[in-house]
Amino acid sequence: MGSKSDLPKLQAGIDALKDLGIPHEVRVISAHRTPERAAEFAQGAADRGLKVIIAAAGGAAHLAGTLAAHTNLPIIGVPVNATALAGLDALLATVQMPAGIPVATVAIDGAQNAALLAAQILALSDPALGDRLRDQRQAMARKVEAADASVAGPAAEQG
Repeated sequence: MGSKSDLPKLQAGIDALKDLGIPHEVRVISAHRTPERAAEFAQGAADRGLKVIIAAAGGAAHLAGTLAAHTNLPIIGVPVNATALAGLDALLATVQMPAGIPVATVAIDGAQNAALLAAQILALSDPALGDRLRDQRQAMARKVEAADASVAGPAAEQG
């Protein structure tokens, strides 16, 4: 994350990684205040065993792009709502990458989806993780079906 103040907005993503049993690092690295550190982090990520990087930042939100410029690993950007522009500035800074330096971008404050997208990427070479993702989706479907049954009442059951 670009700032420690982003942590509460990222917690759902961190929790999703934990729930799926995915080892991960949580770091504070600024594209603007510690650019050399950002470059070193990205350049050494694959050697440390990382396979996907989730980069969250608000405001100018250049962290994802900075990391993407220094590694061939997939980067998933999470624009954070941290300014008077409600995250729109971060969204545009994250999604508008130049050709040749891609960053996958999720919704503003979309850390949970970033974690799930990272899990899907990792599941391409980890069938057990793929099974956990499938089970998680089936559990979500069961919750929706139960919620529907709780509000629909008898008329919906007949028709």
